[in-house]
Parts: sequence; C-alpha cells; structure tokens
Amino acid sequence: MINGGKKLCGKIDISGAKNAAVAIIPAAILCEDVCRIENIPKISDSAVMIKILHSLGAGVRVINDNTVEIDSTHMNCHTVTYEMTKHLRASYYYIGALLGRFGKARVAMPGGCNFGGVRPIDQHIKGFKLLGASIFLDEDAIVDASADCLIGSPIYLDTVSVGATINIMLAATRAKGLTIIENAAKEPHIVDLANFLNSMGADIRGAGTDVIKIRGVDRLHGCTYSIIPDQIEAGTYMVAAAAAGGDVLINNVIPKHLESISAKLIECGIEVEEFDDSILVKSFGRPMRCNIKTMPHPGFPTDLQPQMAVLLSIAKGTSIINEGVWDSRFRYVDQLIRMGASIKVDGKIAVIEGVDQLKGAQIKADDLRAGAAMIIAGLVAKGTTEIDNVIYIDRGYEDVVEKLSSVGADIRRVTVSEPSASVSVG
Repeated sequence: MINGGKKLCGKIDISGAKNAAVAIIPAAILCEDVCRIENIPKISDSAVMIKILHSLGAGVRVINDNTVEIDSTHMNCHTVTYEMTKHLRASYYYIGALLGRFGKARVAMPGGCNFGGVRPIDQHIKGFKLLGASIFLDEDAIVDASADCLIGSPIYLDTVSVGATINIMLAATRAKGLTIIENAAKEPHIVDLANFLNSMGADIRGAGTDVIKIRGVDRLHGCTYSIIPDQIEAGTYMVAAAAAGGDVLINNVIPKHLESISAKLIECGIEVEEFDDSILVKSFGRPMRCNIKTMPHPGFPTDLQPQMAVLLSIAKGTSIINEGVWDSRFRYVDQLIRMGASIKVDGKIAVIEGVDQLKGAQIKADDLRAGAAMIIAGLVAKGTTEIDNVIYIDRGYEDVVEKLSSVGADIRRVTVSEPSASVSVG
C-alpha cells in the first residue's frame, strides 16, 4: 500500500547483486571444499538457490542474513526436481555446475518471470554439447546431461546470452583443455562469477569482454568472497528518486556499472553526481522526455526498462522505448494505463505521451521488474496505490519497504486474506 506524492530524501544502501548471487551459489559446488560467500542479498531467489544446494547434499551454515558457508565436500546427488526449480529461471545454472563437478546433471526446466513465452536454453545446450556432453530432454521437461569427460572447445553463441555464458563457464571450469566463448555476454555479474571462480583456483580470462577464455583445472579450493552491489536495484532507486522528486544518496554502488542509467536520467533533466561508491540523485519538477533502446551490457539494461517507463509516463513530451532484448516485456503497461498513463505498444516498441500526473489504483506486479515499476508508479501517483502479487518483488529486492520508508515514502506491506476482506497491517 502506497500513499503517493511524497518526495524522497536521505540515503539508501544497495544490497548484493541478485544476478551474481544466483550464479555464484551453485558455482560453490565445483570446489569440493568450504566457501564463505558474503553480501548475498536477502531475497527469495537467493533462499531458493541455497535450498537447492542443501537438497543436493551440501552443508550450509548461515552466518547472518547476508553470509553463508557452503561445504560441498561430500555432495553426491546430481538431480534437481521441478519442485525446486519452478520458482526461478536461474536454477538452470545447476546444470553447468553439476556437469562440471560430476560429469552428469538431471535438472527440471525452470520457472521464474514469464515475458510472454518460453525462454529457450538452446545456446546452453549447444555449449554443453560442444564440451562433449550428451543432452536429453525427456517428456517431463527434465534436462539430462552426462559426459565421460568434458573437453574444452571453441563455442560461438548465436545470440548474446547471459544465462548461456554463465552455464558454459561453470561447466568448462573443470573441463580438460581450453574453452573459448565467443560473442559472450559482458554483464557485471559475469565478471563477478569469473572473479569468484578464479578465487577458487580457476583460470578464466576475458570476462567483461565478448571473448572469454577458460583453461580447465583439475581441482578448485575454497575461498571467502563478497558479491558485488546490485546494479539493477541501484538503478531502480535512482529512477524512484528521479520520478518522485527529492534528493537521495544511493550508497554501496559501482558507478561505472550505472553509466547507461545515469546518462538517461541526465538526459531527462535529473541531476546525477557520482562519488567513489555512491551516486546522488536530485530531481525537481517534471522530467524531460527521452528515447531508450534496451541492449545487452553495456547498453541500457532491459531489467530497468519498466522502471524508466514510469518516469517517462510523467515526463514532458513524447518518449519511445524500443525493447531490444525480450519479445514481450510490455505486459505491465496495462497497469500503468489504469493509473492514467498514455502508452501505446506495437510489438517491441512503446510510445509514451507524458501526462501531468498518475493516479492511485489497484494494480499488480506482472513480474519482478514490473513489480518494481509499480512501486515507483505508486510513489508518484496522487492518492493510494495497492499492489498485488508482491511475491515477484520479493524475488529481487531486499527490504524494499524499509528502504523506501527510510527516505520518506509512505509505503507499507499489508496482508489480505481474501479479495473482499478488509485490509490489516501485517
């Protein structure tokens, strides 16, 4: 529940990166030792990935909300059921990790956010096959992978795929010989995974470029590693400050990871000031229009597209968003139209006519990042906004209500037993 119209002022600390955590947690399988992973975000996706690890026989010791020790020494299971994978797409990283450790993996096809169709893993499978694995997809949508011995190989990805890049890195880390991934994704969390694996004794070079070279090693050892700050969480709060107005310092960030979002906010007339590990966002009055095309890193991230759509819905003039990554990521637009936004969608393009103000309404989160966008819409709207399906938001944002409340937002989490029931504070 959000009562909009409140300017934001203060500071927000950014948590560890969700997209790095869901790759690094399964990567701990590869070392047959103890890993201490710090700065894990306290979100449901991290919890599910750790639960899967535990189900596979790993020892998991929770040090605090953001730190765990993982002992994979005595693991002997290589099967992950649909009950475990149905909650998030990133569970498919267990294919690469188990294949790299045991030479076999049996993992049910994953769930997660639905952007209007199946999100294929054909590039993952192509990579595994080139490493020498046999891959079968049975009638229950379970990926069954096995290899007597993984052998390094040149692998060219037909499309830039973050998931395939990560999965191939995991499988190739302990393969024999040299693997070269060309047309690799370059996102910050891929660099973070490579740094984690190298901390355990892997030999990975070129992460962050479009060519990654992995020279396989026989064994890895344990390590202590801290996950990078979350680029998308930081960008979300930057957009929230820009849209709601005010003065917010975003702490614990890597400003270079945020250059594309900073550039667009500046184009919209927002003041953005960078420091060593923080960014200050100041906004007064309505933003100006701008055009956006989402692209793989270092382009504008698709995971910040819905949030920017909210900002542009109250901007002066007409803006155009071209979604260059996913085929159907504008499902949330119907929710914004309910709040008074003027948006027309044609395929991968949305044309946004800025309006003076949004109005509060009963809306829902269609997926993780759309849910974050709905929160921003509630912050800027006149009146009360009620957002349903917040389970999606919990997948990727740690303590979102507390963080926004701390900078002046009138936001609270409530529990509703039935659609017609009265609302009580939970």
